[in-house]
Amino acid sequence: MTTKVIMPQMGESIVEGTITKWLKKVGDRVGRDEPLFEISTDKVDSEIPSPAAGVLTEILVPEGQTVQINTVVAVIGGEMPEAVATPAAAAQALSPAAEPAVPKIEERPAEPVPEATLPVPPPEPPAPPEEPWEPAPAPEVPSEALKPAAAAPPAPRAASGVQPRDIRTSPLVRRLARENNIDLSEVRGTGLEGRITKEDVLSHIEQRTKGVAAAPAPPAAQPAPEAPAAEPMVEMAQPAPASPGAAAPEVQPDARAEAAPPAAKVEAPPVPRAAPQAVEPTPFYGDAETVAMTPMRKTIADRMVASKRTSAHVNTVFEVDMTAIAQLLEKHKQEFEGREGVKLTYTPFLVKALVDTVREFPVLNCSVSGDKIIYKKPINVGVAVALETGLIVPVVKDAHLKSFTGIVLAIHDLAERARTKRLRPDDVQNGTISITNPGIYGSLFGTPIINQPQVAILGVGGIEKRPVVVNDAIAIRPMVYLSLSFDHRVIDGAVADQFMAKLKARLQSWAAWVD
Repeated sequence: MTTKVIMPQMGESIVEGTITKWLKKVGDRVGRDEPLFEISTDKVDSEIPSPAAGVLTEILVPEGQTVQINTVVAVIGGEMPEAVATPAAAAQALSPAAEPAVPKIEERPAEPVPEATLPVPPPEPPAPPEEPWEPAPAPEVPSEALKPAAAAPPAPRAASGVQPRDIRTSPLVRRLARENNIDLSEVRGTGLEGRITKEDVLSHIEQRTKGVAAAPAPPAAQPAPEAPAAEPMVEMAQPAPASPGAAAPEVQPDARAEAAPPAAKVEAPPVPRAAPQAVEPTPFYGDAETVAMTPMRKTIADRMVASKRTSAHVNTVFEVDMTAIAQLLEKHKQEFEGREGVKLTYTPFLVKALVDTVREFPVLNCSVSGDKIIYKKPINVGVAVALETGLIVPVVKDAHLKSFTGIVLAIHDLAERARTKRLRPDDVQNGTISITNPGIYGSLFGTPIINQPQVAILGVGGIEKRPVVVNDAIAIRPMVYLSLSFDHRVIDGAVADQFMAKLKARLQSWAAWVD
């Protein structure tokens, strides 16, 4: 009995996946739920288990190919067909028009024949006289072939073999290893549970390059004394043959000008050689490089365009004094990191304040379906994480039920697994409101695009000290701009500003530490 292995759907909006690695090869036995191959989608990289036990008899989709969901990628059979002994037998077994078998004839031992009756072979004819051997004339070699050939370009280094299966890496790390001929078993992973990250591979490449540069070079052979360079030959136009009795023109051997007419005896003065001039590099105006979008980039493009086409985007910006939170952060960050093993940042404060404010304004925690508004009970906050290949928004589920410490640990766990591509499909689904922080790169504020089917997203600018007026006096305070992008189909401007004013007041009055 055979079982077809299909490309699974790793999320409600995912329609295709890329097979990055087969963990089994044809002929291997696999158990039910044993990892069979790895796939990469626009959001998640996952190991896909085998749907049945048996022998992997056929792989239909090779590594690196992208196919639609529900596509058959392999076949698992109960038993492996018997191997054919020889290639000829294999060809005969696979040939549709095999010749019928010839019946075997029983052989009998030959009876002895009397010596007199044995046939006498006829005498061999005399061999013809041998002709004297002459060496064949050597083929003529053109003069160009006698010139020393240019050194052939070095052959490209062979890519390293298949990496061990017990090394957990991302497709990007494996591609870097293949391109630089690196054995991942020699790289020390610094990621979670010893996972090898891109930084580990780049550090390994840098160390290997330094080691090669530091190795002593072999002594160079002493060059033989060179003969004095001959004067370059200059082809000159031969003058026409002069009439009888006319004197031949005298030409200096190093002359660079054309010889005078045959009738004249004027000696051409030598032309001074011009100094070599540096050649300016010609700017490159070649064709542009065309690169296909990655699955993640295609999904981001589709969703951003769809969101702008779906929602009526409106933005409002508020300036918030972060002095109270900055003091709490400075006071408790060392104690918190020592107790929980996680660095404390501003993000959990913003997420906690956002969740508490959304509970007072439930319209920001809804979605639109046609002409109906769906109010969500749980508050699932999507926290945007920037990756090398794009942006991903893992979701903190039931954030309204978590303590401040629980939010800190949830954000750290999701961000770490997002950067190491260990997110599950459920980790990026069912968000009800999102928060993004472009301020870590120095932006004052941004106007982010709503993540459908949500109706609002909060953008956090850079937190920096600025002079502000406090109680009719100028003070230096850590300030931040918060921008809210909201869907004007269901949220009016007055409601959005009331929400932001409440969020601002909550952040500026955060005086007590809460776990």
